[in-house]
Parts: sequence; C-alpha cells; structure tokens
Amino acid sequence: MTLLSALRRPLILALPLAALLGGGALAAAEAADPHALVEQNCTSCHGSEVYTRPDRKIDSLSGLKTQVEACNTNLNTGMFPEEVNAVANLLNEEYYKFGE
Repeated sequence: MTLLSALRRPLILALPLAALLGGGALAAAEAADPHALVEQNCTSCHGSEVYTRPDRKIDSLSGLKTQVEACNTNLNTGMFPEEVNAVANLLNEEYYKFGE
C-alpha cells in the first residue's frame, strides 16, 4: 500500500458517513408533509380565515415566505428552511395564488 492510497482510504470511508450525518436534517425536512406543518404550526393558531380575508396583508410570494419565516422564528416552531418554503408554497397554491 502506498502512502497516497493509505491517506485516501480514511477520506473515502468518511465521505459517505458525512453525507449521512449532514444530509439527515435535509432528508427529514424534505420528507415533512407541508399539509401537516400548516395544520400544526399555522391553522392551529389562527385558522385559515387569515388567508382568505379581503384585507389580508400578504401581497406577494416573497412576502408570504417572509411571513412564514417570521412566524417560524417568533413562535420557535423549529421548521427547517426547506419546510418554511414548502409551507409558503402550499399556502400560495391553496389560498394566495400569486403565480410568481
């Protein structure tokens, strides 16, 4: 075994482990059901009427994503960024329909 191959071996073995450990949170976020997240973190607090009222304050998809992130932060829901985006996209599809 050469010195170079001896140095590569730990790196080769460490890469899959790093992918599993580092990708675990991402995989969990991608696997989350946006409908369940909305029910658990949004409508359980204020219901769906906030999305359909005539004087709603959200007027763009970026504004919706900002609001979902603000709720996530202020209420400490623990959603990952991917989950925040999934929730905002679901709310947009079902209620807001910004089309951006």
